[in-house]
Formats: sequence, structure tokens, C-alpha cells
Amino acid sequence: MLSEQSAATVRATLPAVGASLGEITERFYAGMFAARPELLRDLFNRGNQAAGTQRQALAGSIAAFASHLLDHPDGRPDAMLSRIAHKHASLGVTPDQYAIVHEHLFAAIAEVLGDAVTPEVAAAWDEVYWLMANALTAVEKRLHEERGGAAWRPWEVVERVTETADVVTFRLRPADGGPVRGFRPGQYVSVRVPLADGARQIRQYSLSGAPGPDLRQFSVKRVHEGPAPDGEVSSHLHARVRVGDVLELSEAYGDLVLDADDDTPLLLASAGIGVTPMVAMLGHLANSGHRAPVTVVHGDRSPADHALRTDHEAYAAKLPDATVRFWYERDVPAGAGAGNVDLADVPVAPGTRAYLCGPLPFMRGVREQLIAKGVAPADVHYEVFGPDLWLAR
Repeated sequence: MLSEQSAATVRATLPAVGASLGEITERFYAGMFAARPELLRDLFNRGNQAAGTQRQALAGSIAAFASHLLDHPDGRPDAMLSRIAHKHASLGVTPDQYAIVHEHLFAAIAEVLGDAVTPEVAAAWDEVYWLMANALTAVEKRLHEERGGAAWRPWEVVERVTETADVVTFRLRPADGGPVRGFRPGQYVSVRVPLADGARQIRQYSLSGAPGPDLRQFSVKRVHEGPAPDGEVSSHLHARVRVGDVLELSEAYGDLVLDADDDTPLLLASAGIGVTPMVAMLGHLANSGHRAPVTVVHGDRSPADHALRTDHEAYAAKLPDATVRFWYERDVPAGAGAGNVDLADVPVAPGTRAYLCGPLPFMRGVREQLIAKGVAPADVHYEVFGPDLWLAR
């Protein structure tokens, strides 16, 4: 995929470029938002920008893509590209925006690396960028075609349920009364809301109910009292959105989806608000009569903080062969574990396929425990809420 000349140049310069990617991406975003403020106002997550996590994710993805081209010249990192493409498709990213990113990214590279960016170096990294951008554009185009386009659609809130002190579930129907396209359990929708300063910020929320004929359900954790800024959209949804209000939603996207037949053992592991896609998966398994063993694992601060706990337990109870294990940091009830999720005493059937969602330290820890128990690395799948910092280690 990468020409021989460019591959040699990228290999020689990857250490220097990789070491400077943090500064490059910081200057890139600053320059792009100065020139195109509407992108920060209406497309990019201002909270992630303020926290710096989007810069880390971009740097990690560029480095991972370039490294993959060098190590596997006849292939490309399809799993990484698919995850990014689903995010972009749900946000409504357009092909022309890749040219905007290219302009400001390469200006930042030249600014940071100076004379080291010779015409040969610039051409090699230009090739890397467009290989990645064109691959993403192709996947995003296919995703939009599968879902009938990239248009936003108005949905009316028909029910609002308080799950915990910080989690609310919204159930919605199309405000236009039209048909609802199906989705796969584990997928998410983008939600676009107008804020007080005129911005129209977008966030993704996992669909937390099993696929149904005419409803969408997602659950929102209010982001506050942490090291990062309070969540603009989560705070807006909690404080202002009530039954009868209308929200703009995208179609469903996301590549963390159930992909197993009835004979495949499954393990669904979550922590905190990562429970949302797992409950949707569990609901689908219960409704479809999945026969193979299903192990349900969840960790939370306390039972009172465990969103959708009733659904979690009820769906598992419908399965013919389910094991449920919960862990809590405090107020631990009988039968639950204390502290962090620990799989030491949890049986894992041969051939298990695992799905993980929650904070990165939780997912990394569970993945290591599963691999130690004989689960194949290729059978461990995960979803990151927000920028994917797994690549930025």
C-alpha cells in the first residue's frame, strides 16, 4: 500500500514524528479552530478538546496507522479504521473535511519539525495521511449508504426514567412518524443539542435497550465533579430535556456488536456507564433465546450507582445458562464481590467471545485476565466512550 520510497522515509522519520505528535496535534487543533471556529462549535467535542484527550487519540491513531503500514505492507488496520469510521459517520463528517484537516495538520508538522520536513519527508507522510483518509472516506460512504444517508432526524422523547442519581434513560420515537431503521445491539447514536451559547454539540450514546420496532433508548450519565470539565451535553440533557421535547439523532453506528451463533459462549463485562451496550446485548440474547453459556460481569461504585441493574439481572434470568457476577466498591450486598472486578474464580468456557465496555484501566485489566484464562486475543472486543486512548499508550 505504501510505496517503497515513502516506506523507507516513514520508517526513518517515525521516531522523530512520533515523539513530536503530541505537540503537532496541539498546534494542529489550535490552528484549525482559529481558521474554522465552526468546527469546534458544531462538530468537535469541546470537552475532549479542553481535556486534551482528542489530541492524544489522534496522535495514537496516526502512529498506529503508520506503524501498521510498515509492519504489514500488504494490509491495513481494518479494526482501527472501522472504529474511527463509525464515529465519523455518526457525526456526519464529510469528505471535504479531510482536506481541511490535511491543510492544518501538515502546517503544524512543518511548524514543529522545521527544516527536518524536507520535500521527501513531506511527500512520504502525505502518502500516509491520504491512505488513511481515503480508506476512512470509503468506509464512511458505505456506512451512510447502508443507513439511507447521513441526515439528522428529529425524535420525540416519550419517556424519561431516572436510573440513578447521575444516570437518566430517554426513550424516543421519530417525530415525523416514519419507520425506524433497525440496529445491532451494542451500537450507539449521535445526539445533537443546541446549547446556550449557540453551539450545536454532538455526543454519542450507546443504545441501552434491545432492538425494537419503533423506539430508541439511550442512557446518559451526567459528567461532573471530575478532573475534566463538566459534560456540556450530559448536563443539558439531565437539566432541560423532558417528555415531549425533540432531539436530533443520527442513525445507529458502532462496530462493537454481537457476532456469534447460538453455540458460542459469551462474556459481557462492563463497569460504570459501560453497562449500556452490554444490557442491549443481553436483552437481545434473552429475546432470541441464546442457548450457550453467557457470563455477565459488572463493576461499579455501589449498587445505587449501578444503572440498569434491574434490566441487567432480569435479562440474565431469562437465559438458560447464565452466570452473573457483580463487584462494588462500597455497600456490597450478599453475593457480590468487594472492590474491583476479579475473574480468578469466574469460570470461562472454552471458545468464549468477550465484549468489554468501561474505563480503559478496567478493560485492560479484564482483557489480561481473560487471555490468561485462555481466551484468544482476537475474541476480546471493546468499546471506548470518547476518544480511543487505547492506541495512545
